[in-house]
Amino acid sequence: MRKFLIALIIFLTTAGYAYAAKLPDDVKNIVNQSFPNTNFRFDGVIILPDNTIYLPVIPARILDPETLEISETIPKNKKISEKPDVIIFNNDYVLLKVTDMPDGRKGIVKLQTPPHQIKSGLLPQDMLVPRGLVIPENMQGIIGNLQITTVHDPTLKVVPSTGKNTVVNSLSLIPQLANKTIYATTNMSKNIQVVNPSKQTPEYALSQDNIPISVKGYDGKFLLVTSYNKKSVDIISLADEQIIKQIELKTQPDEIIIDRKNKIAYIAAPSDASIYVLNLDTMTLKRQLKLNGMCEKLTLSEDGSKIFYVDKKSNEIWAVELDNKYLLKEIGRFPNTSKIAYANGKIYITSRTKNRLAIIDYATVGLVGETDITEKPVDMLVYKGMLYILGAVSNEICVIDTETDQLTDVIKLGTNGFSTKIFRIDNTDLAIVTDTQAKKYTIVDLANKKVIKSNSVEIPINSIVVVDKVKKINK
Repeated sequence: MRKFLIALIIFLTTAGYAYAAKLPDDVKNIVNQSFPNTNFRFDGVIILPDNTIYLPVIPARILDPETLEISETIPKNKKISEKPDVIIFNNDYVLLKVTDMPDGRKGIVKLQTPPHQIKSGLLPQDMLVPRGLVIPENMQGIIGNLQITTVHDPTLKVVPSTGKNTVVNSLSLIPQLANKTIYATTNMSKNIQVVNPSKQTPEYALSQDNIPISVKGYDGKFLLVTSYNKKSVDIISLADEQIIKQIELKTQPDEIIIDRKNKIAYIAAPSDASIYVLNLDTMTLKRQLKLNGMCEKLTLSEDGSKIFYVDKKSNEIWAVELDNKYLLKEIGRFPNTSKIAYANGKIYITSRTKNRLAIIDYATVGLVGETDITEKPVDMLVYKGMLYILGAVSNEICVIDTETDQLTDVIKLGTNGFSTKIFRIDNTDLAIVTDTQAKKYTIVDLANKKVIKSNSVEIPINSIVVVDKVKKINK
C-alpha cells in the first residue's frame, strides 16, 4: 500500500505539472520553423535564440483543428519571424511577447480589447516569469495563482565586497574555455561561486541556505543542487539566476548523476535506500528505484544501461540494470571503495585506503586482476577507452588502457595540494581537476595526456560545472 501511495503521488504531480506547462508539439514545430533552436523551457517560458521571450497562455478549452495554423497576430498579418506581440493559433493557444517597458521592467503589450483567447486563458501556474513583469489590468485574469516576483525581491546573486583584485590568467587563451562560465562549490562557503576562467576571484555567487552536497549542470541552462538538511532537489535557472523549481523527496537527496543522452537524472537517497529517476525535459519524477542498502558513490555506464553503487554500511557493490527492468545484481564486497568505473564489460573499483585497483568481469563477477595504484585514489573517469585515476596525495592521474588493463601514462599535476575530483568538460577533450587544499584547479588534455594549465583561485574548489555563458533574461 505504501508503494502504491508513493507511485500515485508521483503520477499526480507529474500529470498536473505537464498539463500546466507543456506546449503541443505542433505549436513548437511552427515556432521552430522560423526560429530553430528555440528553448521551450520545462516551466513554459519560450526563449528564442536572440533571447526574445514569449509566454504561453493555455486556453480554457483546447480546440483540435485538422491542421494547426496561426489564426491571428497583433499587430495584424505578421509572420512569426517578425516577432509580433501576440500570436493566436487556431487551437486557441496564445503566445505573448515580453517587451521592455520605459522604466526598465519587462511587460506585456497593452490591448484595448484583448481577444477572448487571452481573457479566458491562463499562464502556466509554475512558470518563472521575468522579475517585476507588468501585465495590463484588463489581462490580469491570465495570472491565476502565478507568483510574480518584484524587482525588489531578493535574488540568488551575491556580489562580492569591493576592493578585491581580479587577476587575469592565461587560461583565457584556451579556445575550449572561451565564453565559458564556471560554477563551483567550496568548503569555505555555502554559496555557489561564479568564476570567469580568466580571473582569480569569483565574479559573484549564487546564494544557498544550506551547504551543497552535489551540483550538476544540464543543457547549459540549469543547475541541479542537493544540499544538507534539505529534502528537495533545487533546479536553478542560469538565465534567471533563480530557483525555478524544487522537487520534494521524502528524505534528503544526496549524489546526482546525469544521463545527457536520455535526458535523465538519477538522484541517490541513501537513508531511503532509493534512487529517484528525474525526467530532465519536464523536471518531474518518473519513478523511485528501491535498492539494497544505503547507496553512495553512484556511477553510470557510458551507454546509460547500468548504475553502480556502494552500500555505505556493508561495503557491498551493486549494479542496477536499467535496461533489464531495474534488476539488481550483486558484484561483491570491497573495503573502503572510493570510486567505481565501467568499461569494456569490466568494473573498475578503487580502494581509498589500500591504494588498489580491482578489475571485475561484469558477466561472471569474477576477478580479472588487481594492481597497486596511485596513493589515495579518489576519483576515476572513463573517456575514449582510457581510464583516468586521480590520486589525491601524489596529485597525479594514472592512465589505464581498458583493452589491456595496462598503465600507459602518469600525468603529474604539480599542484602540491590534495586533489579531489576530475570532471570532463562537455564536447571537449579537456577535464578539470579540483583541489580542496591548493587554491588551484587544473586543466588536463585527456587526448594528449598532459596538463595544459593550473589556474589560481581565491578559494579552494570542491566541485565544478562548466557551461557556455548564459544570456540573462532579466537584462
